[in-house]
Order: sequence, then C-alpha cells, then structure tokens
Amino acid sequence: MTRLGIVVPSSNTTAEPEFRAMAPEASTVHVARMPLEDVTVDGLDEMADGAERAAELLAHAAVDGVAYACTTGSLLHGPGFDEELEDRLSEAAGAPAVATALSVKRALAALDAETIAVVTPYASELNDREREYLTEAGFEVATLDGRGLVANTEIGELTAADARDQVEAAVPDDLSVDAVFISCTNYRTVPALSELEDALGVPVISSNSATMWDLADRLDLDTTLDTRLDAV
Repeated sequence: MTRLGIVVPSSNTTAEPEFRAMAPEASTVHVARMPLEDVTVDGLDEMADGAERAAELLAHAAVDGVAYACTTGSLLHGPGFDEELEDRLSEAAGAPAVATALSVKRALAALDAETIAVVTPYASELNDREREYLTEAGFEVATLDGRGLVANTEIGELTAADARDQVEAAVPDDLSVDAVFISCTNYRTVPALSELEDALGVPVISSNSATMWDLADRLDLDTTLDTRLDAV
C-alpha cells in the first residue's frame, strides 16, 4: 500500500476528495493542513511558514511522497521558490515531494504546450503573479480569466459546472491554444476535465490533476486519471 501525503491550506475543502478520486489503486491519501482563510499574498506568505511542519507530521504516517497542494502558494515568489519548496518538504518528510506550481509546469511541458489559456477563481493580485510565473516559465498566456474571489471557502463552494462554464466563456472557438489550465487546488474541476477536452479539442489540466499526475510519476505509480496526461 502506497501512502500519499498532501499538504493543503486549512480552508481547502476540494483537494482531499479530488485526490482520493484520482489516487492510484492500492494507495491511500493522508492530509496535513496549514492555516489560511483568505487567498491573498499576505495570507499565502504566512501560510508557507507552516509547510515544513505539516510535512514533518506526514512523516509520522510514513508517507511515500508528499504534495504541496496550493498553486499560488508555490509560485508566490517566482522561479526557484517552487524547487526550493519541494526540496524543503522532501527533507522534512523524508520522501519525494512535489509542489503544485512546478507540477503544472511539468504537465504542460509533457503535453508540449506552448500557448495556453488559464482560468482561476482569484482576484487580480494573484492572477498577475500567476501570469508572470507562467510567462517566465516559457509559456505564452493567450488569456487569463479570474473570478475575483478572495475567501477560500467561497472558492471551495464552486462546482465543476462552474469551472466548465468559466472555461467555455474564457476560451472562444477562435482562440488557438495548445492546452487549458484551471488553477487552484480548491476549485472543483476533475469531473469537468474530460468533457472540456472533448469540447475544446485540446488537453485541459487543473491544479489537482497536474499535482496528482506529478506525484504519481515521481513514485512510479499508475494513475486512473481520465485525461490526456495518461498517455504521456
């Protein structure tokens, strides 16, 4: 039995059920939390102080790998911070670690995506950080649409249908992109991914799908996730 550890913001209500739904067979999901209520730069900065302690607590459960499941929390300070975060958590947990922002970059690279569309639930402050991060990673962000939400509980109330509708509105038929990325581990997305891929004709990934794919890849596990990443 493989034990998968996930470090999430305390107000996140979506990552656990989605990770459990995507988890490979013969694996279990174990969660540790960091304090966060509002998804702001200051809130994410304060939350990060608890990341290593959360990973240490997951080590008590002898997890085989750890995911830092927070998108903006792992890209907040730009390139290099994501890798540093993975190294710190890996050391604290005594196991391989991935961070969502870097998992997204790896997933988009695996899909050979160059031009992407991004949708988020965030306010402009974090959308700007995310656009800058993805652009510096070498992706052309053709469009980035946010919902303007700050309270993480409000983000957690969004449904997969909300994600589908936002993507369909933000990615018109005449917009040429290689992939679509739905950001935020508290945004319910997984049930809508295959439907969106069929409708748009391009791969659609989310923060949670990319993170689970990356963690499973790091541990050499097969995922049951029904997206084009399975074929990579």
